[in-house]
Amino acid sequence: MSEISEYKTIRTEIAGVPVVELATKFGGSPVYVYDASTIVKRCAQLCPLGVVRFAQKACSNIAILKLVKEQGVLVDAVSAAEVKRALTAGYAPKEIAYTADIFDADALEIVTGAANGCVVNVGSLDMIAQFGERLGDAAQGREITIRVNPGFGHGHSNKTNTGGDLAKHGIWHGQIQDAVALARRYGMTVSGVHMHIGSGTDFEHLSKVCGAMETSVKQVGTSVKTISCGGGLPIPYTSGEEFIDLEKFAALWHETVAKLERELGHKITFEIEPGRYIVAESGYLVTQIRAVKRQAENMFYLVDAGFTHLARPMAYGSYHPISIVYNPTLGAAPEGECDVVVGGPLCESGDVFTQEEGGVVVKRTLPAARVGDYLVLEVAGAYGSAMASNYNSKYLAPEVLVENGAARLIRRKQTFEQLIANEIF
Repeated sequence: MSEISEYKTIRTEIAGVPVVELATKFGGSPVYVYDASTIVKRCAQLCPLGVVRFAQKACSNIAILKLVKEQGVLVDAVSAAEVKRALTAGYAPKEIAYTADIFDADALEIVTGAANGCVVNVGSLDMIAQFGERLGDAAQGREITIRVNPGFGHGHSNKTNTGGDLAKHGIWHGQIQDAVALARRYGMTVSGVHMHIGSGTDFEHLSKVCGAMETSVKQVGTSVKTISCGGGLPIPYTSGEEFIDLEKFAALWHETVAKLERELGHKITFEIEPGRYIVAESGYLVTQIRAVKRQAENMFYLVDAGFTHLARPMAYGSYHPISIVYNPTLGAAPEGECDVVVGGPLCESGDVFTQEEGGVVVKRTLPAARVGDYLVLEVAGAYGSAMASNYNSKYLAPEVLVENGAARLIRRKQTFEQLIANEIF
């Protein structure tokens, strides 16, 4: 039976710990809270599919990386600092994949230095040349993988579509043999093909991706040992939606692996690179209602978290379930519900959590609430804290991990001194 999502609009606890306690104990509101058991559960579902690499760009706190590592999951990095995060969390270089379309100076230095031996997954011909030149004689016998843009893409938003002729990602499918020849020039071998074409998936489209992967691998030839389907596994953000059918997903890719093994005459390792699927549901942004006001016919709940803490609604028009937590110090909870707009404290019209793509503000039906009650933006573990900023000089929120019923701080709330530490005056 398919797993069905269910999100309620009134909440009292997260992973067994009272929300009010979480909101007051670790530096105050707003605060990010993660349920470790959800992360463990999702890792366990994915590991039977093949080699799993966590796309840490979704949630890069080192405590989360360590938790994921304990589940036998490898890691993907897209910057020099993400490579360093992985090393700090205890990953060996060979367990890290660096995936990008360019090498900046820091990234080139670390993948040829402290993280030498990590998987280098290149998204441009220039990366191959720069890597080969930097390695010099050490390039002889070195393996790389290539990220291929198959000429089409997919995604819930144009901003998450990473394939097609207007996408910057990957080596164009018509240049695969150029990439192989360039690698050969430096004595390197293309040992893997990676293809990630956008967030979300449907099986009709996935079949097309599998076909493109088969074509691309055949162009590279018998040196290919691994294929990676990238990430983009969706999770439900609204109640009543079904989770992806992982068995059907795996069957399509394993069929592709079998075809390629027959074609190439040797074993192919299948890799998957999820981010959102592992951490999204685990994360909650707890924020306090600081004003309840009416503008003409519209009711607003204004909270102390803004798009500096959770950018997805402003950036993509993303939907997040919202729940209300009643503050027991305020007395009996109010009854009823109302249609409200939920906004933050920033000096921007776009600082609204209830909006659709294109910035269209919409209302959400929520329980009646008061100033001092709490509001939880749910399914916020992916691209939440990781995309946070200091716009309006807002502090980065603390982060808390709840594991086995105990909550512990895994990131302190930023201070003013930290905010201005690199400024010279």
